[in-house]
Amino acid sequence: MRSPRRFRRGALVALSAGVLLAVVGCESAVDRTTKGTTGTAEAEDVLLQPLGEPGPGPFTESTARPAPSPTVTRSPQEGDGAATRTAHRVSGALPGLYGGVRSEAACDVEQQARLLTADQDRARAFAEVAGVEAVQIPGYLRSLTPVVLRADAQVTNHGFSAGATTAFQAVLQAGTAVLVDSRGLPRVRCTCGNPLDRPVAAKGGATHRGERWPGYDPARILAIDPGVQPLTALVIVDADDNTWIERAAGDDGERDRAPAHPPPFEPSEDLLFPSPARPSDPVPPPGTPSAPARPEGTTCPDPSA
Repeated sequence: MRSPRRFRRGALVALSAGVLLAVVGCESAVDRTTKGTTGTAEAEDVLLQPLGEPGPGPFTESTARPAPSPTVTRSPQEGDGAATRTAHRVSGALPGLYGGVRSEAACDVEQQARLLTADQDRARAFAEVAGVEAVQIPGYLRSLTPVVLRADAQVTNHGFSAGATTAFQAVLQAGTAVLVDSRGLPRVRCTCGNPLDRPVAAKGGATHRGERWPGYDPARILAIDPGVQPLTALVIVDADDNTWIERAAGDDGERDRAPAHPPPFEPSEDLLFPSPARPSDPVPPPGTPSAPARPEGTTCPDPSA
């Protein structure tokens, strides 16, 4: 059972390893249709979500471990922040895309499970987006890995209001605590308990609205694609000392260790300017179906067991 841990206030390194491709157009739609979901997740209207703000329609209260609060610089004016069509696609399997603190979970998964299952309507709505049954939510959450984003990333977020789920495009600030599946895709935002999916690409320029944070740049936002194969572990960066950590998939940090074969580049390497030593995990082409959070053929454990 996961024991509560305090997430230390380690300074997060801004960006790290990955393979980037300039995108003329990413996926034109979310990977799966969600029953009971309203709204169209318009790609041209993107909400900026600072790491400490729950945002619209939170499913639950925050289960993220304490982290430094960013200083908001200003709110963009109408039309300000219209992004170029260049997005940066990166595989969720690449080392250094995520970070954390050794032996400490970025989110309290057990609390997240209790909060979601305490309300039948919210549990049902969350399960529909996640592609599981409501009774499987605790097991599904335990199959995910708690980490933090090390770069600003666009996702399809889902709020809950008036008994329905509403999809919207959002950019999550670097440092945001998320639960990641076995292909490296963010699936839950711990600040609000909202289920996440891959982003929808804008056909033209996208307007980013909401509060900016230091370091925000619409030209330096990632769109995370699923890794080609399910992962048994994620290679993340320790926010305390900028070293590599191997975190087992679905683990809360109890089994963290130094990787036996560390990546052939430094954890501080910039995602946007990769070195020749950077590995090239293939990025799936647009339209590739999103992988489930766990390998096919497995089932989430029954929470009553």
